[in-house]
Amino acid sequence: MRFVTYRRDGELYHGRLAGDHLESGVIELGSGDLLGVLEGEGLAAAGQRSGPERSAAEITLTSPLLRPPKLLAVAANYADHIKEGGGTPMNPARATPRLFLKPSTAITGPYDPITLPSISTRNDWEVELAVVIGERCRDVPLDRALDVVAGYVTANDVSARKIEPGFERDEEHAHPFFDWLLGKWPDGFAPLGPYLVTADEVPDPQDLELVLEVDGTVRQQGSTKDMIFGVAELIAFASSVMTLEPGDVIETGTPEGTGVAIGVFLKPGEVMTARVGNLGEQRTPIEG
Repeated sequence: MRFVTYRRDGELYHGRLAGDHLESGVIELGSGDLLGVLEGEGLAAAGQRSGPERSAAEITLTSPLLRPPKLLAVAANYADHIKEGGGTPMNPARATPRLFLKPSTAITGPYDPITLPSISTRNDWEVELAVVIGERCRDVPLDRALDVVAGYVTANDVSARKIEPGFERDEEHAHPFFDWLLGKWPDGFAPLGPYLVTADEVPDPQDLELVLEVDGTVRQQGSTKDMIFGVAELIAFASSVMTLEPGDVIETGTPEGTGVAIGVFLKPGEVMTARVGNLGEQRTPIEG
């Protein structure tokens, strides 16, 4: 099943697609986004309910989850992406996933424009598979990790590659790690959607194609099979550090093809298009 969150007549609702695409219409299931469903009855039970059908023309999609409990992301999880940045790929037997948090204010809908921040002129794209957690869990064994997944979403970890505050900083205060982290946080830098696709429709999360285009030019094309740490490993590790909750989102890293590797960055007027497997396509216009 494919679940969505949308606005209709100025109010927020959630529902499931009547078919495989938005054009098939939406079965409206209730008010609010999908977080309440994940924290309550769950997607499987919600999918069995009926409701009024809304046409695509009646609704405006938002992110499936507007304010998840946590938006986790993973840095350096594809060897080719590490190499294009001049780094050396890690040995997963001697390393752990590099987790970081993005603020919920970075989340935006699958078709919403984003405004480039004043803090940087070097803004970049990162198509990613996002995982949505379906149950509260801690210390999840690797062989059970996929059991706690509610579904999957197309994501784009938009990133400012250089922080430019408008004045010269003391070198000791221009720490590259903190600048890198700040570059992940601007408003709109986490487009999610269009759909939350339930886990049963993604039998192997390590067999999904990832594609990102800018104005029709393919910039990234890879596969989740090339992750250094797979989805199950990421969940098992994250849950060893913290409690995972229903609605938590984990962005799992990006393949090679980012703009920073070739010195090409986003410009106002361009449109990013991101696709991950059968999870639907998002289109993000860039504003100045």
